[in-house]
Amino acid sequence: MNWIPLQTDAQLEEIRQRSAQRPQVIFKHSTRCSTSQLVKSRLERVSQPQAIDFYYLDLISYRPISNKVAEAFGVRHESPQILVIRDGKCVFEESHLGISMADILERAA
Repeated sequence: MNWIPLQTDAQLEEIRQRSAQRPQVIFKHSTRCSTSQLVKSRLERVSQPQAIDFYYLDLISYRPISNKVAEAFGVRHESPQILVIRDGKCVFEESHLGISMADILERAA
């Protein structure tokens, strides 16, 4: 998995703009949570779809960015959490053990 680190406010606008051309996925990960590590590991075992950009947000190091993600895309903060962004909007959000690559691919299509 080629994660794009999500570390700045400016990247949120880039994600919104890029989502007009191709789906963008944000994975909010807590490095202190075993469930989050399990979900990350499950995602990384699957081949990364080339038509989707995958962003990785380390919630411990970048909590203010996580809050801005929730605000920008109108979702409640959870961890771990996956968001699929298309046409500037969050079209799918899931958390904890409900996160799967199959659901991401279905919602990103």
